[in-house]
Amino acid sequence: MMNKKNLEIYVHVPFCVRKCAYCDFLSFPGNRQMQREYTEKLIEEIQCQSAKVREYQVISVFIGGGTPSILNIEDMSAVFHALTNGFEILPDAEITMEVNPGTVTAESLSCYREAGVNRISMGLQSADDKELGYLGRIHTYDEFLKSYQRVRMAGFDNVNVDLISAIPGQTVESWKNTLKKVTMLKPEHISAYSLIVEEGTPYYDRYGEPVEVENHTVTQEKVHGLKSLPDLPDLPDEDAERDMYYLTRDFLKEQGYERYEISNYSKKGYECRHNIGYWTGTEYLGLGLGASSYLSGCRFHNTSVYKEYCSARLDREEVFQEVLRQEFERLTLEEKMEEYMFLGLRLTQGVSAQGFVSSFGHNIRSIYGPVLDAMEKDGLMEQNDGYYRLTSRGTDISNYVMSQFFV
Repeated sequence: MMNKKNLEIYVHVPFCVRKCAYCDFLSFPGNRQMQREYTEKLIEEIQCQSAKVREYQVISVFIGGGTPSILNIEDMSAVFHALTNGFEILPDAEITMEVNPGTVTAESLSCYREAGVNRISMGLQSADDKELGYLGRIHTYDEFLKSYQRVRMAGFDNVNVDLISAIPGQTVESWKNTLKKVTMLKPEHISAYSLIVEEGTPYYDRYGEPVEVENHTVTQEKVHGLKSLPDLPDLPDEDAERDMYYLTRDFLKEQGYERYEISNYSKKGYECRHNIGYWTGTEYLGLGLGASSYLSGCRFHNTSVYKEYCSARLDREEVFQEVLRQEFERLTLEEKMEEYMFLGLRLTQGVSAQGFVSSFGHNIRSIYGPVLDAMEKDGLMEQNDGYYRLTSRGTDISNYVMSQFFV
């Protein structure tokens, strides 16, 4: 029996109740008919794609979006059934389902458990209702608590909570209050990101530079459900943002959460295996609208055009290639080494010198020696036990450090 290669699977469900004001993900509201149409095409894609990766075994599955939990139970069960039948999913695979407060019931959570889901990722963002309103979230903190309780009662013992700092009107004290409230619930994992104002969002209209968008076929009012943004307060200043950043690191450590990646913290043994796979070069297959893949040293993505995706005849090879292999790119050795470095440096463990040799057949210092020496001299990196990693100061300016590793 041949040794199969490891594969991660990401499944994209683009629908949400209402698009948040800061969100630039590929997501939008969708009615029941659209959800049914999309589910049928997603299952068709699963069947087509799985036939092309028979040499792989699946070590993790991540159902993301959008808000996957707004799909009804029948559709979600059908997707899980197709995945199980199509792929060789290992018995101990990590299977994560993203949910938003107010979109889960005892019945739907039971469905996820029966389908093999063993990790839930919940989008809270803030424990302050006013701040949630500024973000355009559809839930209150109390509604989050009720959903969180349902998740625990359904038997899930591996739960992540997503948080965002440096949002409009937020203070260091209100951010600390959010951290306190969340850690009191004792989730196994916390993802804490700092807000990024992205182009094409209502937030960019309020906080970013003016931008002209041509051929607008869908208005922000339709997509985001916002006729106009509320009278939003200013974003926290740079000093407050930095204080929040350090508070996150120090407070979560005090509460028993180890930082294993720049924005991710967990109790021991509960690191997100799926995301670690991304950062360490594990191959992955993206399923669904706009989903990205990395297979056999090649990068590509599915079409992001809804009608093109849902109407495609995927049983025709030329259509399959055209719709599901867009921007197909074979990475060079140099590009693979670059990615190994700047993705691996996101992890607090750092990058393995031995792993570099195993992956590329070159000693890491023969390629990056001068850069590593310069970063160590400046106190931005350090070497320990065969790993090169960012120092605390290097982590603070990680984007700069990572940019130094482009060959």
